[in-house]
Amino acid sequence: MPMRENQQSQDAQRLRDALGMLPEPVAEQAFVVVSGLPGTGKSYFCRKLAEKAPFCIVESDALRKVLFNSPSYSQEESTRLFAACHALIEQLLQDGIPVILDATNLSEYHREHLYAISDRTKARLILVRVEAPSELVYERLGARNSSMANPEDKSDANGEIYRRMQSRVDRIRRNHLAVDTSRDIMPVIDRIIRLIN
Repeated sequence: MPMRENQQSQDAQRLRDALGMLPEPVAEQAFVVVSGLPGTGKSYFCRKLAEKAPFCIVESDALRKVLFNSPSYSQEESTRLFAACHALIEQLLQDGIPVILDATNLSEYHREHLYAISDRTKARLILVRVEAPSELVYERLGARNSSMANPEDKSDANGEIYRRMQSRVDRIRRNHLAVDTSRDIMPVIDRIIRLIN
């Protein structure tokens, strides 16, 4: 086995161990891919969805800290992280475990890998674009470095990173749901539940 594949399977196993208790396998598993800029409320949306249906959340910000004690967010580090995340997601879906991927997923080129995983595992693919007004995003990102920080928030992104990433958002070319987290998110969550049932 080439060194890189060996590293990837070891990384995927470390990430799987870090997930803790997994939901029960199901006959027809769903794969929910959440996309959006930092601070738009992706992780909040994912947690609320997982409260309504048994999903395993693969959260890139949390899992990055499993692989790297002091993340640098370099291109090399991200490449290794997402190779492991993709291998992990494919394993989980093959095992019949429904998955939510919580990551920015801004580029259509990178989303193509996720579409392929869905095709290979015959998982029901549901794409969700999460957004919020930029003034609210800046408020949320500012709160991350204060005493008001949410302990469930694993992201290190700030306003500067949000600004830089805005120019890197590709339109999702497939059918998808859009949710604005400054409003009621339950209608979109209910719609996803109906789609998977």
